[in-house]
Amino acid sequence: MQMTMIQALRSAMDVMLARDDNVVIYGQDVGYFGGVFRCTDGLQKKYGKTRVFDAPISEGGIVGTAIGMAAYGLRPVVEVQFADYFYPACDQIVSEAARLRYRSAGDFTAPLTIRMPCGGGIYGGQTHSQSPEALFTHVSGLRTVMPSNPYDAKGLLISCIENNDPVIFLEPKRLYNGPFDGHHDKPATPWSGHALADVPEGHYTVPLDSAAVFRQGRALTVLTYGTMVYVSEAAANETGIDAEIIDLRSIWPLDLPTIVASVKKTGRCVVVHEATRTSGFGAELVALVQEHCFYHLETPIERVTGWDTPYPHAQEWAYFPGPARVGAALQRTMEA
Repeated sequence: MQMTMIQALRSAMDVMLARDDNVVIYGQDVGYFGGVFRCTDGLQKKYGKTRVFDAPISEGGIVGTAIGMAAYGLRPVVEVQFADYFYPACDQIVSEAARLRYRSAGDFTAPLTIRMPCGGGIYGGQTHSQSPEALFTHVSGLRTVMPSNPYDAKGLLISCIENNDPVIFLEPKRLYNGPFDGHHDKPATPWSGHALADVPEGHYTVPLDSAAVFRQGRALTVLTYGTMVYVSEAAANETGIDAEIIDLRSIWPLDLPTIVASVKKTGRCVVVHEATRTSGFGAELVALVQEHCFYHLETPIERVTGWDTPYPHAQEWAYFPGPARVGAALQRTMEA
């Protein structure tokens, strides 16, 4: 059936709550209110207050208790209300959850999923618009996932909940209700009618560590994820460039064979993400392509990213990497 990303995420949690009594869901306002973006709406009423419940305003406490629950056999799915709020929980995520399997020589694991709405495009300003994915990919023992559509959102979230590793599950807020191509001055596009909004109602999974070829092409490869998948598609359509767009989906560990196969085919590569440029995950992607595809590259690799500043409220669209900036990079890559 047709679902928005919000509905797909809710369906994933619904399926897993029904399927596994060890699954519990909690966080700020996720119980009675159903979450600030309504992703957990109705789940407490259906499963009760011992399975879906509210937590105090303490990200460190939310993640810390989830680690303890996970170590003793539960599968908690906790929500950090905005990705910007994860910093108080950083020590728990990095020093405890990510290290538990290693420090216990495999005696304990931390099968927890931490959901975090991320990214801009909603006039959230500097403290509600961050894209911190690169901070998590640097930490051994963590998985980092970011879906770009309802079908992947449900299948990936189920895979994350069933996985025995701690997973950072980042949800681009601007994609909750429809694909966004970066043209903020045009009417919003809903998910209804989109092929990737056709979501099975029951249990299914999308494999972790697998990228998707979102758009076939032969002229160049775009490596991207989240909202930038649709911005890159718009840029390719508007420039008329036959770009192949790879949606990473699982940011780390990533699907290197799909990346390498595409770049070797096209000989050109553009990396696009919304996060800040310096030490952003795009730098790692550039390094990987350079290492594995050097003799196939026809031109230098381009990066299109956010700027090295806090996310501005008044100048949101100057920060957001829109179709014009991405399209210019595509053209430079073809002309070089």
